[in-house]
Parts: sequence; C-alpha cells; structure tokens
Amino acid sequence: MEIESGIAGYADELTAIQRDLHQHPELGFQEVRTSGIVAEKLESWGIEVHRGLGGTGVVGVIEGRAGKGRSIGLRADMDALPIEERTNLPWRSRTPGIFHGCGHDAHTTMLLGAARHLASSRNFAGRVVLIFQPAEEGLGGARAMLADGLFDRFPCDEVYGIHNSPYHAPGEVGIRPGTAMAGADFFDIRINGRGSHGAMPQVARDPIYIATTLVQALQSIVSRNATPTDPAVLSVTQFHSGSAYNVIPDTATVSGTMRMFSDGLRRLMRERMRTICEGMAASFEVEIEVEIRDIFEVLVNDADLSRAVADAAGEIVGAEKVSMKSERTMGSEDFADMLRVVPGAYFTLGHKGEVPLHNPGFILDEGILPVGASIFARIAERRLAV
Repeated sequence: MEIESGIAGYADELTAIQRDLHQHPELGFQEVRTSGIVAEKLESWGIEVHRGLGGTGVVGVIEGRAGKGRSIGLRADMDALPIEERTNLPWRSRTPGIFHGCGHDAHTTMLLGAARHLASSRNFAGRVVLIFQPAEEGLGGARAMLADGLFDRFPCDEVYGIHNSPYHAPGEVGIRPGTAMAGADFFDIRINGRGSHGAMPQVARDPIYIATTLVQALQSIVSRNATPTDPAVLSVTQFHSGSAYNVIPDTATVSGTMRMFSDGLRRLMRERMRTICEGMAASFEVEIEVEIRDIFEVLVNDADLSRAVADAAGEIVGAEKVSMKSERTMGSEDFADMLRVVPGAYFTLGHKGEVPLHNPGFILDEGILPVGASIFARIAERRLAV
C-alpha cells in the first residue's frame, strides 16, 4: 500500500472529519452543516469555492501550477439515510432516525483529503474540479447540480466517483468498463376501490384483494417478458391499506422499484406495468392509478477511463488488488447522470466488515479514508501530468 505521503501525514485528521460528519448526518438537500464544513475546509486550503449548486452542493476549483490544460472532475456525495443507527459507536449519529449507513461521510472525507493534497502540491497542468453532491439517495442531487449548470460553469473533460464496499476484500479496487450499475424506476400504484363492512365483502370492490392479485401479476413482467439474458428486477417494497379490523378500505397503494441495464428494457417494463394495471382495473371494475418515476440512469463507465482508474489505483493499492472484472450490480447510483454528460468512471474500494450497506449496524472501516483520498489524488495527477 503506497498512500500519498502528504495524505498519510494527516490521516488522523481525516478520521476526525469523518467521525464528525457521521455524528451529524443530514438527509438529501438538507446538508447545510455538511456543505458548510466542506466549503470552510476547502477555503482554508486556498481553494476557490462555489456554494449552492443543486441546493446544497459545493464545487471547489484547484488550478495547477504548470499552466493551462485539461479539467478533471472528482465527485463525492454527502447525504445520509433515514435509518436509525444501531452500532453503539462512540461517534454514532446524534440525530434520531438519520444515519450515514452507506458511507457518504467517507466519500466526502476522501475527496477533502485529496483536495488538501492537490491544493498543496498543484503539481499538474490544468484544473481539478471538486464536486460535493447533495441528495444521492434517490432524490436527484446529480440532476439538480446539472440543472444548475455544473458542467457549463465548470467544464470537465473527465469525471470520477468512488464508493466504499464491504462486499470486497480490504484495499481491493473494483471497476467494470461499460455498463456497470442498473438504472432504476420507482413506482406507486393506487387502487381506488369501494369500501364496506368487513362482514359484507359482496358490496365492496376490495382494494386489498385486488392489490395482492396485482403484486403477483407484476412478477410476470420480468419472468415472462424480459429476455432471460438481459437481467432485470421488479420488487414490491411497500403495501399500504386499511385502518380497522372490520372495515374493507376504499384504497390500497403498492410501491416499489424496477431495475434494468438497458433503456429498451426499461420502456418494456413500464409498458407492461401500465397494461397489467389497465387490465386489472377493467377486470375488477375499479380505477387504478400508476405513477412511474425515472430515478437513476444506467451507469456506464468509459472503457479507456476505467483503465486509467485501474492504473492509478494500482499505484496505491498494488496492481494485484485491482479488478476490472467486477460484476454488474442491480444497485443504482445517480453519478450515472453525470456520466451521461461527461465521460468518466465509477469504482469501488473494499474494506473490512461483514454488515452490508443500508443496514442499521453498518460500520465503516476508517482505514480506507487515506487510501481513497490517495486514489482520487493520483487519478487527477496522472490525468493532468505535465
């Protein structure tokens, strides 16, 4: 492991930053304290700072001392999850019901560590654009920054992102050229039936019965419509209806997510969902409302820039710990929206721990903070080499 010497010298400070962010998590578009800390740190290191992109986003700009050149974007997300933490760490969340259970506090800290190193050396030609993004967890933070003119105001030739991973060996870097992460839709289906006394179902249009039938029918979308070699997932994750033991309610709502790796399959799944709901509504003589929202694009890594990440990361963790054969994942990431505008690559950094992400007991391995910071810095320095 060859951590940048400068970054190694302030690794303890990075741990302190991450623990502070962890104790004070903020949900998407509410990262006021977090973005304030980010901006203050960047300014203290002599970095040009721009606040308020996409609401609470922050952009820092570092000009190299070797003159004009290309522009490299480095991105980290800042938001936490609406989960109650159950770790009993001394630095556990102080905000009830909100928890950095995905590692975004680590991503922010890594990018701050890289920023400090790059601002100190500036040993490159061109500029580094530091992108601290709000609201990655399904709220559209990347799209909000893009709508605010992120790449118009701060043009980038390439852009890179990172995610910690308890699913890989410590220090292992994984990147998959091409299609790497699924696109995702969220859906809400509302059945408007007719309620009645629970003892008289014959006078009702029972939305609970209809909804349970619908949930079963929706599973046919993937199993009987999608090509088996083109993976997809449809998961119903919410079912809301009723308020009493002896009342058949008027309405029921079914919600969930669809995941896929192609835009064509996304269109097919949407069409089949609407068609099934229309048929169910006619069969049971009720009204069924369908809302489908495009939340994440399919994430596609540029092949050449994936190799650039592998080369840079190999210098930090060792070439034997870099894999370009990572499996595609049905997880989604809104960095994909940025990659639709600017070519780049998104990679993972493995760390110890057996509890998965988005779990109340997830614990970050702090040892990866200087490693991730060093990889970020090395990517920028290699891509902007004099």
